[in-house]
Order: sequence, then structure tokens, then C-alpha cells
Amino acid sequence: MSSLWKPFSVSEGPCNNISLRRRHSQQLHPAILTQSPSPRLCTVTGAAVPGCSSEIYKWSSSKRTLSAAAIGGRKITHPGKAILAGGIAGGIEICITFPTEYVKTQLQLDERANPPRYRGIGDCVRLTVQDHGLRGLYRGLSSLLYGSIPKAAVRFGTFELLSNPMRDASGRLDNTRSLLCGLGAGVAEAIVVVCPMETVKVKFIHDQCSMQPRYRGFFHGVREIIKAQGIQGTYQGLTATVLKQGSNQAIRFYVMNLLRNWYKGDDPSREMHPVVTAAFGATAGAASVFGNTPLDVVKTRMQGLEAHRYRNTVDCAFQILRNEGPQAFYKGTVPRLGRVCLDVAIVFVIYEEVVKMLNNIWKTE
Repeated sequence: MSSLWKPFSVSEGPCNNISLRRRHSQQLHPAILTQSPSPRLCTVTGAAVPGCSSEIYKWSSSKRTLSAAAIGGRKITHPGKAILAGGIAGGIEICITFPTEYVKTQLQLDERANPPRYRGIGDCVRLTVQDHGLRGLYRGLSSLLYGSIPKAAVRFGTFELLSNPMRDASGRLDNTRSLLCGLGAGVAEAIVVVCPMETVKVKFIHDQCSMQPRYRGFFHGVREIIKAQGIQGTYQGLTATVLKQGSNQAIRFYVMNLLRNWYKGDDPSREMHPVVTAAFGATAGAASVFGNTPLDVVKTRMQGLEAHRYRNTVDCAFQILRNEGPQAFYKGTVPRLGRVCLDVAIVFVIYEEVVKMLNNIWKTE
């Protein structure tokens, strides 16, 4: 009679054949043997079986913990931490690098047909300081500062949100996937923050060049722009901005991830010194400058006070090519190169260090 029950005892093994299961569990990883806080019930008898489902539960939990490990020995960055760390990094960075952004924008707005007012970078700095003092190099900082904090927050938050599910068990992110995640982060920051922020900034800087400046400050300028042109007045050049920011962050995150993976090699726990992070960030920034400066020139023209001269982004690019030649698409490259390399290096270093600090005081799964 007992032989008739043997087939059933095999199928009920996970619940009833405790000794067989315990002998097998001795070969499992210690983390898998950890019992869950509440006992699991056998689906056949209804009796409490301490090790039945808890082993499977703990095994799957340990897999999730393993997949949450990231490169450099730190856990995958929680999007909330990324938003906070990105905002802090963005605010500090723009205060350091704004004068180079100011000079770059002035040279791009200084169209050849005017004729040009500035003979080069040094002349632009000299005339600005001569006319407005050192504070003139920081004209428009408030609009960019108000935007840089949320811009970096959205960028890093979106990147971590998109990249976390794409990482392998060791936390390594494939280079192609980093390109796609960077593209998504760039598009998000362009729509949410960059386009209105950049439009206001360019209008402020362009307004300073006029004989009778109209804007007395950030909020007055925004109010006047909206009064005259509506909300769409702060979204001029949206297409160019999305193209520019999307390609910008795709290139930067791709190059940064490529260099990080190369540096760590087969040792994902290898620490990256801030100097190494800065060097990789500067390289990623330089790559993005040479990759999308033409889009940046078109975007700047579309957001200036003379934007009404262009029907759309394509018409703007065509008029620049026809009236000024292809070299005009790389106007302001040198000052932009210096600013962006410094910008990306600072942002990545501060971001990584702030994340490390947050990991010590903000515990997340």
C-alpha cells in the first residue's frame, strides 16, 4: 500500500519530504537558507512549513540584491538621490562656468551681416568689462541658475530611472544602452527645463546688446516676454533644443560610460578617483561639443530677439548657410569647448561625490 503513495510523496516533496529537502539545502548559498520572518503554508495540507517557500523567496530576493549592485561597489543609484545630487552639482557648476557661456552666446549672436562687433574672445571680454564691469560677464546668470538646478536634476534622475533596469547583475551598463538612456535624459531635460530657460537667457544677453535694454531682472524679463509673446515665447526653438540636448547627453553619457567600463575592466569594484572622473567627463564634454555645435548655433539664433526672421529651425539653418557660410555653424566653438569640458567634468565629479555622501545617510533598496 505504501508503494502506491510513493509517486505522491515525490510530487509533495517540497512540503512533506523535509529530510530530503534539508539534505539538499545544505548545498545552497547561506543567503538562500535564511528563513523569512513569517512561515510559509503548504498548499496541500495547510501546515506551516518553515523552509518551503521561504527558500525560493530568499533566493529571488538575493538575485534582486545582486542585480542592484553597481559599478564601483556602490548600489544602483536611486532616482531620488540622482535628482538631489544632480541639482546640487548643476547649481555649483553654473556659478563657476557662466562667464564662458556668456562669451560663447555673444559671439554666436554677433552675426557677420551686422557687421560683427567683436573680433574674438578676448575682445568680447574686454568690451563687456569696459561697458558693464566684471558683473557684465554674469548678466543672465539668474535665469541660467534657476534653470541649471532643475536641468541637472531631471537629467540625472531620468538617466538613472532609464538605466537601472538595463544593467546586468554586476551593475554594468552596456555602451549602446547608455547611449539610449542619455538620449532619453536629454530629451526630457530639453522639454521640461532647457528650452524655456535657454530662451530667457539668450533674450537677456541679446537685450543687453541693444541701445535701450528692456529687461530689469529675471522675473521682470520673464513677465515681459510672456506678456508680449505668450507662453510660447519661452518655447522658441523647441525642435532645435530637443535635437541639441538629446544628442548632447547621448554623446556624453555614452563616452563617459565607455571610458568607465574600459577603466574598470573585469573588476567592477575598482574605485574611480575624482581626478579620473574629471578627465573622463572633460573628454565626454569635448566629444559632445564637436558633435553638436551646429545645432547649438541654430538653437541660439532661434531663441534670440531676432528669431522672428526665421520661419522654423530648418529655415534658420538654411539662412545661416546661405548668408554666412558653413563656418558659421561652428561660431563660438572655442569658448564653448572650454566651458563644456569644465562643465561636464565638474558636474560628474560633484554628482558622484554627492551620491556617495547620500548613500551613507539615505538608505534605499
